[in-house]
Amino acid sequence: MMAMTDPSKMPDLLAKAETLVEALPYLQRYAGQTFVIKYGGHAMGDPEAQRDFAEDVVLLKAVGINPVVVHGGGPQIGAMLKQLGIESTFVGGLRVTDAATAEVAEMVLAGKINKEIVGWIAGLGGRAVGISGKDANLVLAEKVGRTEPDPNSGIERHVDLGFVGEPVAVDPTILTNLANDNFIPVVAPVALGADGATYNINADTMAGAIAGALGAKRFFLLTDVAGVLDKEKNLLTDLDRAAIDALKADETITGGMIPKVETCVAAVDAGVEAAVILDGRIPHAMLLEIFTARGAGTLIHR
Repeated sequence: MMAMTDPSKMPDLLAKAETLVEALPYLQRYAGQTFVIKYGGHAMGDPEAQRDFAEDVVLLKAVGINPVVVHGGGPQIGAMLKQLGIESTFVGGLRVTDAATAEVAEMVLAGKINKEIVGWIAGLGGRAVGISGKDANLVLAEKVGRTEPDPNSGIERHVDLGFVGEPVAVDPTILTNLANDNFIPVVAPVALGADGATYNINADTMAGAIAGALGAKRFFLLTDVAGVLDKEKNLLTDLDRAAIDALKADETITGGMIPKVETCVAAVDAGVEAAVILDGRIPHAMLLEIFTARGAGTLIHR
């Protein structure tokens, strides 16, 4: 004989049922679609946030969505370099990467972090496979160059960033095959160049390039801020290229947010339906964005 439900718990149960009903049209809309998720920031070091993220990814796969995870790891690389006594310098937010630094970066990204994320997903019943941009020629990289003013003369000079690259071609075949076989790809942002060298790639940039090559339905950029804010610090929930250009012109969008929105715009231009900048510190922020009418971040679209 079935036990009767405690009447005092009925409102909570009804609220859960209403949440599922609210999610229904979104579940129908996104079934069979590809989502590319860039995961990084300080949330990677928080065990509770790690579990929340893994739960979201496993749930997406369980309801018929194909998630592809591309992860960063800048703080972890920095910590390992410090531990090994290797000094780092930065130009324009990019780490100058000599041969020793490149070796450490690949070890941390494609080894430690990549397999940790695979482990979190596996621990919740997901079937994740860890790869890097080098596997099956997923990403072809090209060396990045930068200029900066000379501190003495002020004249622009070229700065050699070493083994720092950017994606120039993406062959998503391996990602499609893994998704079709019910696996969740987890991608580390390192790739080979035409010269045979291994290059470290900014994870935002790599994720955006992969999303464009896959024609993803959504590209999620999880970061350490709520999204794009106006001058009164209110969240801007809906932007297109014209709005972004205006916000950059009046310096509402500045600093580190500029490359993030530009990565999202590039992904949308390449064929992604929409990109979303989300606060990865909020528990289950992706699910709130995907499966509720309210959303949780800044949506960037054509």
